[in-house]
Amino acid sequence: MSVTYTFDVFATLDGFGSYSEEGDWGGYWSKQGPEFLERRIAQYEQEQRLVLGANTFRQFVQYLGSASEGPKVDDPVNTRMRSMPTTVVSNSLADPLDWIDATLARGDAADVVAELKATSPIPLRSHGSLSMNRSLMAAGLVDLIQLTVFPVISGRTGTDRVFEGADDFDLELVDERTLDGGTKELLYRPTRH
Repeated sequence: MSVTYTFDVFATLDGFGSYSEEGDWGGYWSKQGPEFLERRIAQYEQEQRLVLGANTFRQFVQYLGSASEGPKVDDPVNTRMRSMPTTVVSNSLADPLDWIDATLARGDAADVVAELKATSPIPLRSHGSLSMNRSLMAAGLVDLIQLTVFPVISGRTGTDRVFEGADDFDLELVDERTLDGGTKELLYRPTRH
């Protein structure tokens, strides 16, 4: 049995996954509305395992709070993300990880995720972890890409182009929705071109 692996990522219309310190956008580029937040809560309430790369894990600990220090952000989405079973793929981090339910997995991300896909009883979801997920796409391990496009252009302050350096893929649109009148959630099934 193989479970579904979803690469869940946020981006601006011009393809940036985050913004520099010069930016004054705030979380979600200040475009989170009630429909978006309700949708995120519903998606993360489902039983699933979070898979993160080392850099994204460090950012989560920094912004959301470690297990020992408690939450820095108190909202249902981030509270749920902090409590999900999580696999962190890293050859640089050391055990024990200061996260509520985290397992450190050493080795190549493709090998780790292939093993998880074969053995996990619940679906896998990765949020962010751009370079890791680009390599997993190249290895054919990403079943779905959930791309949430916020209605902003951050050409001056944008950092981390989501698909920069990725291989070429054809995308089959599986689902789409507009949230709060401007944010687009697009669900694609990628196939190497």
